[in-house]
Amino acid sequence: MKCLVVLTHPLKDSLCHHFCDETVKHLTAKGYEITLLNLYESDFEPALQEDERQSYYADQFDDSRLKAQIQQLKEAESLVLIFPTWWFGFPAMLKGWFDRVWAPGFAYDHAKDLGAIQPRLDNLKEVKVVTTLGSPWWVDLFILRQPVKKVLKIALLGACTKGCKFQMLSFYKSEKASKTRVEAFVNKLKAKF
Repeated sequence: MKCLVVLTHPLKDSLCHHFCDETVKHLTAKGYEITLLNLYESDFEPALQEDERQSYYADQFDDSRLKAQIQQLKEAESLVLIFPTWWFGFPAMLKGWFDRVWAPGFAYDHAKDLGAIQPRLDNLKEVKVVTTLGSPWWVDLFILRQPVKKVLKIALLGACTKGCKFQMLSFYKSEKASKTRVEAFVNKLKAKF
């Protein structure tokens, strides 16, 4: 299975990088064909450009700066997103990747009457998410109602894919991570993925 792993964290010694290394090793051993996209190392520009936004409703989206990234997404059968949850949202770099790469004509089509958009990522069969949070689990679940999970599962995948499997693993209280908790999370990751 062709698998695109998108890593988003500016620090190379972060838990996200560690979880990425472990995920890539695990999925490679299972036979996945991995393409790793580190948004920071690739110098990805997250800001949607004026000409890109102008072309959202044109006959063709201006993908002139994004051909490689869009092609990676279109070829992926499996997508793995690894990132920190900051302020109960996506890092700007990852949000920009969604804004720019999940583009009309590639990830979805606009309806002629500007109604519900139509999914185009038919190739995407599964999405696996690994995220770290500084907060405890109950704040994310009971107070904020898991906003990141909702956006990923309902807004992005619900609009751009059909029948795509979704799994999300969250590592809470990451700033107080003991070696034992990290190892237990990696074992959980391997069992689930």
